[in-house]
Amino acid sequence: MAGRFRVSDNDLIRDLLAPRFAQGISTVVFAGYGVVTLLNVQNVVSGTLGLVLCTVAVAALYTLQILLTSPRARRWSGRRRAAILVSQVVLTFGPMVWLGIAWGSMAGPLAGSILLMLPGRIAWPCYGAVPLAILGWSASGGISALETGYYAVSTALTGLVIYGLTRLTDLVREVHETRAEMARMAVTQERLRFARDLHDLLGYSLSAITLKCELIHRLTPVNPERAREEVESVLGVARQALADVRLVASGYRDMSLAAEAESVAEVMAAADVETKVDIDCGRLHPLVDTVLATALREGVTNMLRHSKVQSCVITVRIEGEAVRLDLVNDGVVAQDRPDAPDRGSGLGNLRTRLAAIGGEMRTGVLAGNRFRLTAVAPLRPCKGEDAEPLLGRRGDAGRQGV
Repeated sequence: MAGRFRVSDNDLIRDLLAPRFAQGISTVVFAGYGVVTLLNVQNVVSGTLGLVLCTVAVAALYTLQILLTSPRARRWSGRRRAAILVSQVVLTFGPMVWLGIAWGSMAGPLAGSILLMLPGRIAWPCYGAVPLAILGWSASGGISALETGYYAVSTALTGLVIYGLTRLTDLVREVHETRAEMARMAVTQERLRFARDLHDLLGYSLSAITLKCELIHRLTPVNPERAREEVESVLGVARQALADVRLVASGYRDMSLAAEAESVAEVMAAADVETKVDIDCGRLHPLVDTVLATALREGVTNMLRHSKVQSCVITVRIEGEAVRLDLVNDGVVAQDRPDAPDRGSGLGNLRTRLAAIGGEMRTGVLAGNRFRLTAVAPLRPCKGEDAEPLLGRRGDAGRQGV
């Protein structure tokens, strides 16, 4: 499982640093705009006090700008957003009364903040109003047409740059968080797959070992030779269970319905259960074969655990574009009947497996204290998200059964 989700140290470090790197680029760009503004007002401001005041105003504006471009700002209440935007409007247009159009470069960040903070139907008209305001201010100040156009276009582009950088930073952060969530989901899915496969495999194998050991216990005093043969059979089941566990851990397992039916018949014979097997379905798709073999294994496991079975019938038939497995057994008494269809995890696992390939499972108690499990699967399974992992675990080692 580790090999499937292995990530290099360099990739991990890059993923961790990507959001911070994107935020750092945005911060450097904003600081650059602030420096450009200070350079523009040097020719207008006289004295150290004026320059200090301008520096404080620039620092305040870009502090607000960094706050507005942070991810938390998109979750602020409408009242808080409005208060921040009003503060930025005052700090943008207030100094222009004193410094004139030299302070106009601060309008670009305001345009970007409007796009970030306001709903789209309001944001874009308000954004367009900012360059128009700079255009009108420049024209009324007697500035040449070329400079007027420059200030207006610069304001519009600066707003778009700030908006674009902020959204890209948000997207980098979202991609990073999504990748982390996908990794967690993949690990969780693999854990569920492992638990499901382990349950399906070991539940049947351990039931078979228990039955055979009980048979050996009865045979030892009266028929030692037969008991010795059954011991060899138990060893074979135990070895196969160990091999199955290793296959589950490595993620590669395939099963055959025909081989599983033969194994079931052998186990039932050891348990003195009369078994009739009638399989007429030909060669099945590997995925359908595996799922139906799993259904048969889980059905027999439940039968041995929850009923006093004396006879059972296993039937597999093709019906149109589907294949149907029926497992019917007797020996069901009132206190052994399940309270709910999904009692335990086994039948729930089967429903999940069958649903993943477009099939279904039905269970119910019949007349004569008999129980029926029916599993229906399409001849051509769908390959959804849940089915793909099953296709990826095909191998030959698991075809032996137990």
